[in-house]
Amino acid sequence: MRAVVQRVSRAKVTISGEVSGEIGPGLMVLLGVADDDGQEDAAYVAEKLVGLRIFPDDEGKMNRSIAETDGAILIVSQFTLFGDCRKGKRPSFIKAARPEQAVELYRALVAEVRGRGITVATGRFQEHMEVELVNDGPVTLLIDSRKLF
Repeated sequence: MRAVVQRVSRAKVTISGEVSGEIGPGLMVLLGVADDDGQEDAAYVAEKLVGLRIFPDDEGKMNRSIAETDGAILIVSQFTLFGDCRKGKRPSFIKAARPEQAVELYRALVAEVRGRGITVATGRFQEHMEVELVNDGPVTLLIDSRKLF
């Protein structure tokens, strides 16, 4: 499971002109699910998201987690995070999970984060979405449940 995590002042996802999910200050997460991911990957990523100390403390240092703020997380599925661009000019998505598996693990991650007391907004799985965000910092991090980076 891979996540691109951005600290944001606001973010929203729109589908066919309708807002599907919207947050104020918090985290914008683009999530990719691999073909060999399972529940343990969702639990790992959820723990990382909730515990990342990337929000400023009273001295302005990145020392607080989303759990220590009133922030929320917007999680949007994005299978292209498993696009392999090493050969040729057309990405290969062979490592991305099939939709049936990916949607279950996407939902599992959302449930894991909500279970830790964090407000979560979402996009819609397998929909064409327009994502808008204002990156705060900018702060952008990558999480990989296999610890590849």
